[in-house]
Amino acid sequence: MPTRPEPTDRPVLPFASASDFEAFLDREHATTEGIYVKLAKKASGIPSITPAEAVETALCFGWIDAQGFSLNETYWVVRYQPRRPKSMWSQKNVNTVSRLQEQGRMRPAGLAAVEAAKADGRWDRAYAGAATITAPDDLLAALAASPAAAAKFESLGKQDRFVLLQRLHTGLPQTREKRINNMVNTLAGNKVKSTSVQTKVETEKQPKKSDAVTGASKKRKLDEGQGSGAPLANKSSRRAGLRSQNRD
Repeated sequence: MPTRPEPTDRPVLPFASASDFEAFLDREHATTEGIYVKLAKKASGIPSITPAEAVETALCFGWIDAQGFSLNETYWVVRYQPRRPKSMWSQKNVNTVSRLQEQGRMRPAGLAAVEAAKADGRWDRAYAGAATITAPDDLLAALAASPAAAAKFESLGKQDRFVLLQRLHTGLPQTREKRINNMVNTLAGNKVKSTSVQTKVETEKQPKKSDAVTGASKKRKLDEGQGSGAPLANKSSRRAGLRSQNRD
């Protein structure tokens, strides 16, 4: 299997268990802009937090999973970061949070993210997953008036159709009609590009270049022992720590 280099825009941390990740977030959730969680693949036999455990733990602290990819035959990484103020919720995560609340696992930061979503309507607009999302009646009516658009829509694969429906479902109600018209025109003009999605992702906007930490002098670094419970050091010590750190 081809290998990829580890990301350098933020720390890459392995966690042997969900409790290790929980301990990290308990210390750092409010002060860290995000990390990559390094997950050992099941066949490797390496003790590791599972993807499901990582998502649940992150939700408790108001964090969310985003971009991810395979590093090699042993590891893959998923970016985790604090939920952005206007990021949409998946129905799956809404259900998960409800269960976590019943179990008493939600932390103040996670509860604050839930209350913010309920206050501005994002909670009620949570989108279904690719397996269950359906075209709404107003879109179907618009497609019925454009045979070319309807034919193109029917030809789309599951993932491409999901991306279009997700954009419609998660947008603001006051712009819905405009978005439907734009979608139909795009479909009729055969301008829909196939979408390649590496992992399941909530609708987190990718950070702008200005948001990314670039340049050797700005990279977030770690001291040794990070994944096992040591707190993040200040920026200068992170740089020094990484130079002396032995990576997996």
